[in-house]
Amino acid sequence: MYVEERMYRLKVAAVPEYLKHYENDGLKLQLKYLPHMVGYYFTEVGPVNMIVHLWAYESLDQRDRCRAAMVADAGWQAYLAKINPLIETQETRIMKCAPFFLERLKKMLAAV
Repeated sequence: MYVEERMYRLKVAAVPEYLKHYENDGLKLQLKYLPHMVGYYFTEVGPVNMIVHLWAYESLDQRDRCRAAMVADAGWQAYLAKINPLIETQETRIMKCAPFFLERLKKMLAAV
């Protein structure tokens, strides 16, 4: 199992606007296409104006299929047009689940 961590540094004071757009438009689209939201956060201490979200996938092939379907959705493209002006930088990491944590992660995902 893999977890993708996506980190966005936003323009100063843009977090509330970004979160509003995400809650109103982005969230329902991502939940339609991506299998497992592990978490969605914004920084309170440390580097501020950061959005961090985590998504779990059974395989990298599953990730590719899910993201391709989402990117092809016209609603997703309209959402991106709203948030892209708020984003300064983006980083993405794909991490493989440690063997001793795999069952715990699966239980967490099943509880949702």
